[in-house]
Amino acid sequence: MTIRPAILADMPALMNLLKNVIPLMHEAGNFQWDDQYPNETVFGNDIRKEQLWVADIDGQLAGVAALTEDQEPEYEQVGFDLSQRAVVTHRLAVDPAFRGQGVAVALLEQAEKIALERGIHFLRIDTNSENQTTQKLFPKLGYLYAGDITLGFRPGLRFLAYEKKLA
Repeated sequence: MTIRPAILADMPALMNLLKNVIPLMHEAGNFQWDDQYPNETVFGNDIRKEQLWVADIDGQLAGVAALTEDQEPEYEQVGFDLSQRAVVTHRLAVDPAFRGQGVAVALLEQAEKIALERGIHFLRIDTNSENQTTQKLFPKLGYLYAGDITLGFRPGLRFLAYEKKLA
């Protein structure tokens, strides 16, 4: 598996990943993503900002994550100090064909690597309250649950916020 920055040529594979992931999310009661978000524009902006990373397995796009320093203002709801720099993982997804192969772990390890390179001591992430998989994964990787938040751009949904402090 290779973790690398996404490029515009990855867009068809990214859209295919969404097509594979979103129905499974909905079946599980997780409506964090839909046909409006994320989309090609969102991923295109991430690529232009050089903050979208993909996991490549044998030439196939296995997963994606936006690794940014963009913190949701709603993170203040759980007491995060938004003046502290943090690497925040957004839009983390693994193609169902590659689940169980460590793709999400590798993408989250990339977030930690970026933070260390930049001298940043905090990793932050949130997940839909219905996403049982990530709620099990994040604590295994050292993230601590900080509390529930709501996100203005996803009204009616509840999210769980997590933080990992780096030495």
